[in-house]
Amino acid sequence: MLMQPSQADVRRFFCAVYAKAHAGQPLEAIETIACAWMDEHPEYHGDLADVAAALLKMADAGKDQANPFLHLSMHLSISEQCSIDQPRGIRQAVELLTHSLHSLHDAQHAAMECLGTMLWESQRSGLAPDGEAYVACVQRHATRD
Repeated sequence: MLMQPSQADVRRFFCAVYAKAHAGQPLEAIETIACAWMDEHPEYHGDLADVAAALLKMADAGKDQANPFLHLSMHLSISEQCSIDQPRGIRQAVELLTHSLHSLHDAQHAAMECLGTMLWESQRSGLAPDGEAYVACVQRHATRD
């Protein structure tokens, strides 16, 4: 079953995980992964600490503003893609990129560019996302000199 959480659901999820982690409560597996990415982005902690403010900001989120919830969602998506190797080859491509950049975090940021491009192309064309093009893009990042 394909889950399609709303923008509000995503914000509630990340804020709830942040609150649970800071209260010392046990986390589910996906929450542990999300929390690890939150820890990598302390600049987002203020946004994560107040769910009501996070929901209010949805209405006035500008295109020039960073969206911490989208950014963390992309980290979480790439982590999940790598865990199940879907699209096929993404795990190896991200591992190669991580080795090349000496940083999983930097590798994920480069992979985000490719993921964003794939999604934008899919929306623009009306076609299904091209997983092969996405993996090839990550591989190209990994093999740059």
